Amino acid sequence: MEIIIAGVVGLVAGVAVTFVVQNVLMKKRLEQMLKDAENEGEAIKKDKILQAKERFLQLKENHEKTMKDRERKLQSAEDRTKAKEKTLSQKIEEVNRKEKTLESRDEELTQKIELADLKQQELEKIQQKRVAELSRISNLDKEEAKKMLMEALKDEARTDAMSHIKDIIDEAKLNANREAKKVIIQSIQRLAHEQAIENAVSVFNIDSDEVKGRIIGREGRNIRALEAATGVEIVVDDTPEAILLSCFDPIRREIARLAIHQLVSDGRIHPARIEEVVAKTKKSLDDEIAETGRRTCIDLGIHGLHPELTRMVGRMKYRSSYGQNLLQHSREVANICAIMAAELGLNVKLAKRAGLLHDIGKVPDEEPELPHAILGMKLAEKYGEKPDVCNAIGAHHDEIEMNTLIAPIVQVADAISGARPGARREIVESYIKRIKDLENLALSYEGVVKAYAIQAGRELRVLVESEKVSDLKADELSFAISQKIQTEMTYPGQVKVTLIREKRSVSYAK
Repeated sequence: MEIIIAGVVGLVAGVAVTFVVQNVLMKKRLEQMLKDAENEGEAIKKDKILQAKERFLQLKENHEKTMKDRERKLQSAEDRTKAKEKTLSQKIEEVNRKEKTLESRDEELTQKIELADLKQQELEKIQQKRVAELSRISNLDKEEAKKMLMEALKDEARTDAMSHIKDIIDEAKLNANREAKKVIIQSIQRLAHEQAIENAVSVFNIDSDEVKGRIIGREGRNIRALEAATGVEIVVDDTPEAILLSCFDPIRREIARLAIHQLVSDGRIHPARIEEVVAKTKKSLDDEIAETGRRTCIDLGIHGLHPELTRMVGRMKYRSSYGQNLLQHSREVANICAIMAAELGLNVKLAKRAGLLHDIGKVPDEEPELPHAILGMKLAEKYGEKPDVCNAIGAHHDEIEMNTLIAPIVQVADAISGARPGARREIVESYIKRIKDLENLALSYEGVVKAYAIQAGRELRVLVESEKVSDLKADELSFAISQKIQTEMTYPGQVKVTLIREKRSVSYAK
């Protein structure tokens, strides 16, 4: 028991001693930590004080620099102000000197005016004395003398004026004639194209005479089919390696030439194939006509032309005017109009447009009984051309009154283009008209489908519908047409009327 008590006492004593030792150690540690904290605070304090001093010095330096800049700017502004003040002072002094000079001049002018007034008064007195003396000598008062003097001066002035006016008019006429001739000569010289006369015959070249037999066909059926489909007379004679195509209409001749070329190249030549090729050739030529019209407008710089007028321009390529190619003539007239309009200061594009379209009335699909100038004007109005262009077209043969400056230019340009040596032939125009009248006469009868004048108008071939015209009526119709030609038309020699009635039966095997 005692031993236990002793052990407990020893244990308590040991714990107490340990507690005391720990308290002492803890106290020392706290004192050391406090001392370290105080040292660290002092160091931070010193560091902050140094930073504050550095910041203060930097701000002070910046402030001093800013103040120096401001002082320098103020000094510069002050220097400029002083210079301006000096300049103003000099200008004020100069103005003052000028004012003094002007005042002295005003005084001089005032003195001179007063002196002039005195002299004027003296002159008036002298004039009055002279007038009184003249009145006494001539026994006329002042008003009568003045009136007589004015009348004499008027007569003299009128005579001089009339003389001057006459001289001016003569000079103006001379200059106008000279300038007009110069414009026309320059226009002709700048567009001196060669002229080619068209005829009514085309030559189709072939490789060998063997092709002639294939074109004629068995018993002539191929050549008859070609003539019936195209309306062109095909002359196959002894001319080596050549076939003649005869027709007054260049479009028909071109269709026949292209169709024969395609048939010969293909090798298949028979009536059904001929009709097919001719139909395709007509369509192809229509497309080419439209393209020719577009190219012509592009070449001349003419824009916005109605498609139908463009197609008519293309048709001009296959028409002639007194033997002169109509498209070449119209292009030439357009260029001459442009040159003359430029020389005269007029609208060049409008003049060129009127020049190109001036003969558009010669190529319509239908040909009513109207002069081509009036018909062309109506077509231009129909397709939206400007009034100036329409008037120039209608007036270029004096069939209506000219009311624009472009109209006489188109008329003169047309005359220039047509007056070239060898440019035109009257006989071709009259020949074409006679041939057309011959065909139209046959087409006026009921049942007639096609009518073609061949052999230069010496033969008229008439194709009729078999359902409407019987064999008996065909004889009567042929006689009636020949009698009407004899009574209504004038022609050299005789005209043979050949009426063709063909019955076709077509069926298909499927």
